Amino acid sequence: MFTRILKFDVFNRSKLEFLNYIEKFSKVNIVSGNPEILYNGLNDSRLLRSFTSKSTVIIPDGLGTVLASKIVRPSVKEKIAGIEVMEALIEKCSEEGNPIYLLGARQNILENCIKNLKIKYPNLNIAGSHNGYFDLDECEDIIQNIKESGAHILFVAMGAPRQDIFIAENMDRLPCRVYMGVGGSFDVFSGKTKRAPAWMIKSGLEWLYRVFKEPWRIRRLSSIPKFLLKVIVCNKRFSQ
Repeated sequence: MFTRILKFDVFNRSKLEFLNYIEKFSKVNIVSGNPEILYNGLNDSRLLRSFTSKSTVIIPDGLGTVLASKIVRPSVKEKIAGIEVMEALIEKCSEEGNPIYLLGARQNILENCIKNLKIKYPNLNIAGSHNGYFDLDECEDIIQNIKESGAHILFVAMGAPRQDIFIAENMDRLPCRVYMGVGGSFDVFSGKTKRAPAWMIKSGLEWLYRVFKEPWRIRRLSSIPKFLLKVIVCNKRFSQ
């Protein structure tokens, strides 16, 4: 069910199997394990503790992580995109009446995201929201607001590693059942950005589409070769 990649156990079955698997948790942190996020985890003790916790499940969200699994074996069954997991959870909450809380992005992006989600899922209960522009060390009012909202799921869209640090530092203080850092997903739901065409997603080329649309992302791609090199070196060392 899991593939060991460096210090992390990455879920290696299908998205449907993952969604069924997390049902057993009373509280779970879903980490979209692309190379950048996992590399951050190797270099930050707070994130390492969070990512290796029994309450955390890492999904293989990224071509680099899929390639890494092919090196160490067993390889993952499929890439599991965080935004697809987010939407599946939102759909489920809409059907079951479980409230969600949206934290992150700019205020206008957040508002458009909420508007579009309510159009697509009329029964969805968005119990609360707050933009992502606040001091992580001065956010007691936000913590209290999340507590009072009664949210079942907390989606945090503040980019890595900020969103992961927020979850790592506050998950034990909050009553939500599911926590998930979702990066730029609010941008997609708001209509500000679009996902790649289906054929690019299926071919593992979504990253190329995103770099084409947002060239500044190319700087972040440096984490992929660094991550894969580390995987190769460690795998060779342990196989000797």
